Formats: sequence, structure tokens, C-alpha cells
Amino acid sequence: MQLADMGAEVIKIEEPGRGDESRAFGPPFHGGESPYYLSVNRNKRSCTLNLKSEAGREVLWRLLDQADVVIENFRPGAVARLGFDYATVSARCPRLIYCSISGFGDSGPDATRPGYDLVVQGESGLMDLTGEEGGPPTRIGTSICDLTAGVMATQGILLALYARHTTGRGQQVKVAMLDAMASFLTYTAGIYFASGEVTTRRGNDHPFVVPYQTLRAKDGWMNLGIANDSLWRRYCDAIERPDLRDDPRFALAPDRVKHRDVLVPIIVELSASRTVKEWVQLLGEAGVPCGAIRNVGEVCEHPQLLERGKVVDVPHPTAGTVKLMGMPIELSDTPGRIEAHPPLLGEHTEEVLEQAGYSDVEIATLRAGGIV
Repeated sequence: MQLADMGAEVIKIEEPGRGDESRAFGPPFHGGESPYYLSVNRNKRSCTLNLKSEAGREVLWRLLDQADVVIENFRPGAVARLGFDYATVSARCPRLIYCSISGFGDSGPDATRPGYDLVVQGESGLMDLTGEEGGPPTRIGTSICDLTAGVMATQGILLALYARHTTGRGQQVKVAMLDAMASFLTYTAGIYFASGEVTTRRGNDHPFVVPYQTLRAKDGWMNLGIANDSLWRRYCDAIERPDLRDDPRFALAPDRVKHRDVLVPIIVELSASRTVKEWVQLLGEAGVPCGAIRNVGEVCEHPQLLERGKVVDVPHPTAGTVKLMGMPIELSDTPGRIEAHPPLLGEHTEEVLEQAGYSDVEIATLRAGGIV
């Protein structure tokens, strides 16, 4: 979707009669379509194709002959059984960028394991770091591993396309969800490598920065982030507490961490004295990072996002108008566009086949044979 948003012609190959499994994720459904599917499939074209048939595989070869990039997310070994592994494809299409996304990679003892988002959240250490101290491990409330794999695949594809300008050849881009999420451990992994200490969940507290946490205001929850000494002084001045600013136990960042058991209860009590809106205004004017805890509906109606066009309306043939989150990347000279609805299953099959050189008779034959 990211590549399509920026102008790439993306053809989504789906199984006839069934399609992408996320089409069935629901309820709710919108015009017969799953909101889950709709959320990440705009600007693509859908072509149904039975890859278990010789005729279907020949169609795919024709498409690959004309493509710059192919992306597959089968379990390692599956594409080889179909005859479309990287070695085979690159021999015929040497300029093609071949991107493989998997749960655990194509080598190592876990290579053949299936890797859904939930499984990788646990295997990557992410869930052990998320949740309240002493409580159960907690899944992040979105499909963060799936989304991260997509972002990193886009990065790898763009790097490979850029390299092709120099080498004239394509290459394979490999992204494993486990690798991607393990790379996000950053300082928590660094602590383990340096000391052998295993960091685990501690709620919304930060191990190295205080106060940097979620707090209850008079009417709801908010986040406060004081990441350096300058911000600490601004905070103390804004709340008119020179005693805290001048207290040597809290003067420097390491001191505030060392004395968190004394400081945090004070901050908690102070936070309950004003509403979230009052805190955001007061601390915002002082240049201290502070924000509300919004629910999904509030974010979807957020004036900041609406003003910047980050929620868009897209006409859809069965759902009427579909609202989607907009594009997060802005380019000044070559901006992307959201101009096509998430496709119905097989909506563009004939169009794609015609562009690949198939005649009307050939397309009718493929359809009659259940190939498309």
C-alpha cells in the first residue's frame, strides 16, 4: 500500500473465489467488505489467479516479465514448490526485485514455523516488555509486527531499486517479522548485553527518565515526558514549585531516576489537581511535552489530523464512501495520492490480463477453466 500510495502500479494476486483471508475478518463489514481488509488495500488492483494450475503459473510468468518488483509472503519453501523461488525467477527476470516476507526467516531452526502477528509479538520479547509490572504479558493493541514488516519491506525494496540504477540487476529483499521486531529492542537488548540483566514490563514508567509516564489528571489520563533537565526546570516553573526545581535530589536526570520513589508520588498528586485540557495548555505554553490519552474514535476525529488531510474519504462500489487513514509521508515535489478504492475480489482480472497481452478469447478460456 505504501508503494501504491506513491504511484507504483500494484497488482494483488488472490485465490479465485476466496481471496486475501483478511477479507473475511469481521464483523463488522462495510458494504460486504471487511474494514480490516479495506484499511490496507487501497490503490491496488485485484487479479484472481490459480497458481496450482500450469495455466495460472504461465499467467504469473507473463506478469513477472513486465514487473519491477514481486512481493511474496508464503512460508519458506512454498514458492519453490510452485516454481517461483528467487533463483528460478531471477534467472528469467534478472532486473526484478524479489521481496520475501516471512515470520522467522528462511534459515535457522524456526524457518518453517508459521508466524502470525500475535505469535511474533510474544517470540520477539515485545509482550514481555508490555503491561503492568507483575501483571501478565500484553499484546500491543494493533498488528504491529505485520505493519513493521511491511514498512521494512518497503524500505528494502526502495534500497534495491536504487541499487539497480548502479548495478542494472535486481536482488532479493528478505524481511522476517522476528528479525524486524527484535531490532526494536534497542536499549533493552543493550542492557542485557552489557549486564546480563533482563528488563521486563514496568507499566508506563521509563527505566532511565523520570517523570516520563502516564498520569491521572482530574478528569482522565495523560502522558508527561520530561526527558532532560531544561524541561524539568520549565515544568517546575510552570506549576510554581521552585522547591522541586531547587531540590538537589531532583536537579539532574540521574538524580530523578535515583529518587523516583520520592518524586513520582509528588508528581502523581500534582497531576490530579487539574484537568487534562488544563495540563496540556499550561505545559504546552511552557514547552513541556504533555498529551491526552485519546481513544480511537477521538483520534479519527482529531482536529489536527482532519486539518492536515490525514483522514480521507474514498468512494467504493459496494460500501458507498469508505473513510481511511491518510498518508503519513509527504513529498513536496512528487506527492502520493489516494485515488483508488480497495479492490473487490478479482475486480481488475480482465484488465490486468489484457495489459499482459491476453486476448478476449484467451481470457474467457482462463475464466471457464477456473484459472482466474
